[in-house]
Amino acid sequence: MPFSGLDNFVKTLDSKGQLVRVKEYVDPIYEIAEVTDRISKQQDGGKALLFENTGTDFPVLINAFGSDERIALALGVFNLDSAAAKIEELFKHLTHPRHSLTSKLKILPTLNRVAKWFPQTVSGRGECQEVVHREPDLSILPILKSWPYDGGRFVTLPMVNTKDPNTGIRNVGMYRMQVFTEALTGMHWHRHKTGARHFNEYKKLGKKMPIAVALGGDPVYTYAATAPLPDNIDEYILAGFLRNKKVRLVKGITVDIEVPYDADIVIEGYVDPSDDLAWEGPFGDHTGFYSLADWYPRFHVTCITHKRNAIYPATIVGVPPMEDKYMARATERIFISPIKIAMLPEVVDMNLPEEGVAHNIAIVKIEKSYPGQAYKVGHGLWGAGQMMFNKIMIVTDSDVDVHCTKDVARAITKNYNPLYDTLISRGPLDILDHSSNKPAIGGKILIDATVKFSEEQSIGVESIVLDPEEVSAHLKQVSEGLSDFNVSLLSEGISVVIISIDKSNGGVVRALAQSIVGVLGESLPKIIVIVDKEIPLDRIPIVAWYTAGNVDPERDCFYAECDDVRFACLFIDGTQKTIESDNFKRDWPNIVTSSRETVQKVDSMWDRLGLGGFIDSPSTQFLGIVNQDGAISK
Repeated sequence: MPFSGLDNFVKTLDSKGQLVRVKEYVDPIYEIAEVTDRISKQQDGGKALLFENTGTDFPVLINAFGSDERIALALGVFNLDSAAAKIEELFKHLTHPRHSLTSKLKILPTLNRVAKWFPQTVSGRGECQEVVHREPDLSILPILKSWPYDGGRFVTLPMVNTKDPNTGIRNVGMYRMQVFTEALTGMHWHRHKTGARHFNEYKKLGKKMPIAVALGGDPVYTYAATAPLPDNIDEYILAGFLRNKKVRLVKGITVDIEVPYDADIVIEGYVDPSDDLAWEGPFGDHTGFYSLADWYPRFHVTCITHKRNAIYPATIVGVPPMEDKYMARATERIFISPIKIAMLPEVVDMNLPEEGVAHNIAIVKIEKSYPGQAYKVGHGLWGAGQMMFNKIMIVTDSDVDVHCTKDVARAITKNYNPLYDTLISRGPLDILDHSSNKPAIGGKILIDATVKFSEEQSIGVESIVLDPEEVSAHLKQVSEGLSDFNVSLLSEGISVVIISIDKSNGGVVRALAQSIVGVLGESLPKIIVIVDKEIPLDRIPIVAWYTAGNVDPERDCFYAECDDVRFACLFIDGTQKTIESDNFKRDWPNIVTSSRETVQKVDSMWDRLGLGGFIDSPSTQFLGIVNQDGAISK
């Protein structure tokens, strides 16, 4: 069902027992983030939080999308798969061949339905303009500062409305905004984004770029701003489709840009291409690491408008899982049908696991019918929109549950020969990726875990059953470099061993790998993952997240040899890279955590917040790892 704003959505969440109202004062600087981090990492995502006492006139709604139930509710669907089915039914109806006049006439009701999804601009002022601040001051809003090394306060759920100056086609993107002064922020759009393309067009014309940033309104608008739509496809059409009701728009007060009639808050202004760029960041990002400071455009605020009962929406991002996990899951479910229908019909299902922070890991299930098909699918997906940022892709057969990690791991164990079934490639990476030698470009790896046709078969595919105790005894013989190891997956029939190394004492990953080959010989598992000694090896999801974030497959995935024999074992170096041991010359970011002071402050106030039993801070497991001097680790 459509919502008329966040107040309407909050009442619905409240009625369903999906909301906690926090009446105690909680500081938007650090404290709201620390409380939310504890709640959002609960197994079911915890509940949405409404912080009613923020030191401003606006409550903060956070973790609103942070469960399967709430993201489906926000999108107006029974569940996420029903949204995918709705899109699939529409695609099939529109693309079905129609030869007779009668069959062609049958499509008219569908076309009429589609027309109702297109946004409509209405005259007059909207609910979002009930209160107008022509002398804007961003300090009236409870804008969060989430983590200790963030460059400042950041608007984290902005729907940034821009237009192509040549075509007038609208785009709604989500680009974080660091607050510099009461009327100036950064505009953090990456070079791959449509907003950045619009900016470049204004720059060519020598014109200021008008922008209207909407906050809140129907929560489906927020999701649509994050969706990986093709360039020149209006996000408000997707919103209209999902809510089954067109989005009403109104013109801004000081800019010729439309915004949703029922948005809670609107920040109007412009970017001047002739301005010097601003040094923006660092920011504790969705990768779980800080994105480091860089140069971005300045956004000059000309007006702030809002509803009388406006709610300020926010989110925090950092080490997964968090609220963005569920938004990524919505994208995974909603966009699987267009991929199948329009591009890769053999794709049956896809999983973007939380450990991969939406783009680092993709597990793809296919209906395989010819040799090399896994590589065809990999190349196709790496060339499709935001899938170009994927680093690690695993392709399985249609009988594998890609949402069950152990099912996937057993398929790799059974069907994967590291020497023959590995594809290393190279291509674009997310700007936020810190692992590659140069920004925005680096390695990719595809693991073909499908059953092989005769043309693909190679010697040694069959998995050797390894005795965990025997492997453990051999690893204890490694005298230098090895800090710890975990062979527990071998007991579950999964041919993966996890190793940690102490690089601070001069440990070198390649030398360690050579030593391991020397002691294990033919008893090597198919995959050995190496991480830093501080990572808890029994926390497999943490190991997976840490490795996926730190690996550049072109540089860090390798085989070890002994006596000119290359073994069928893939080593994956998931350690931090340094100039001393890896000749890595970029800054390496810290893991995102709260400070010890903030953790202790929230510990002391927990009983007063009405959030139930005490929850330990997720940051405590990493506080011993992070460099306490700033966002840069090494």
